[in-house]
Amino acid sequence: MVVVIFHFMEFAVPDYSKSFVGHGFLAVDFFFCLSGFVIGYAYDDRIRELGIAAFLKSRLIRLHPMVVLGSILGLLALFLDPFARHLPVIGAGKLSLVFFASVLVIPLPILPERLLNLFSLNAPSWSLFWEYVASVAYAVFLYRIGRRSLLLFTALAAAALCMTAYRAGSLMGGWGGPTFFDGAARVAYSFAAGLLVYRSKWMFKTRLGFAGLSVLLLAALMMPYFKWNWLVELLIVLFYLPFLVVLGAGTTLTKRSEDLCTFSGNISYPLYMIHYAVIWAFASYLSSRKPGTLEWSLVVATSVVLLVGLAYVVLILYDLPLRRYLGSKRSPVVPQPSQYSGG
Repeated sequence: MVVVIFHFMEFAVPDYSKSFVGHGFLAVDFFFCLSGFVIGYAYDDRIRELGIAAFLKSRLIRLHPMVVLGSILGLLALFLDPFARHLPVIGAGKLSLVFFASVLVIPLPILPERLLNLFSLNAPSWSLFWEYVASVAYAVFLYRIGRRSLLLFTALAAAALCMTAYRAGSLMGGWGGPTFFDGAARVAYSFAAGLLVYRSKWMFKTRLGFAGLSVLLLAALMMPYFKWNWLVELLIVLFYLPFLVVLGAGTTLTKRSEDLCTFSGNISYPLYMIHYAVIWAFASYLSSRKPGTLEWSLVVATSVVLLVGLAYVVLILYDLPLRRYLGSKRSPVVPQPSQYSGG
């Protein structure tokens, strides 16, 4: 939800230092770190029995249905934007190329109408591209290496992340062509750090629960900008976000908060993959209507609530049924991952 709000605010308040959620993009680094932990938890003990091909099929079944739906919604948003003053002029060949690249998760930043995003039809797919890369890296070598080798890999990835933050002045990159390799540095470190947390069995028993950990995470995503901002972002990603995973692994939940966590976990991925079509419409709305702060704030609040509801509908009517169907077509002797694995 913070990422969704962050994307709305990017257009409403383009100066990130003046946005109350100006560091919302760090949620992606948290996602990569959490993904490393969850993949280790779900597959470390059984990937040899499962096999690399079956593991990658599991990841495709888990992730790709929403990739396809997000691409379709992005295509519709390109031509059905109710606030757009002019329809984009894009040839059928170019549009087909962009669509199939989006469906196949192939970066193709060629549409100026979409700010040269790696994935013009569904901008958030850039992080899914790197999630796929991380899954392949895990299947090919990360699951094979011991803890010391993983520690060395994480340290090298940390060095690359330090250079990226210093050179770019921020860790916001990875979504567009010019910052493509910033995404590689972000996923390499955070995914490896999450995997290292799991394999090292780092866990602090706490009673922070869902509410306490949410506050600690929001503190990072909503922190102000600083003079040495790139260094603060770097320290957050290097140490603070993995520490939150450590705390999360050892926290105690009440039954009510367990239900909330399950619901949140279920809708998080659909919400992430469907919301950007609405973001483009919001950008057109701002440009054409020039609304006041109160008006667009109400639009954002209402949109977030409706998007959460839509994400739940998509989960129940599309994502879960399709994943169950695809899973049923696999060999019954192959162990099936949890529906939440890597979500």
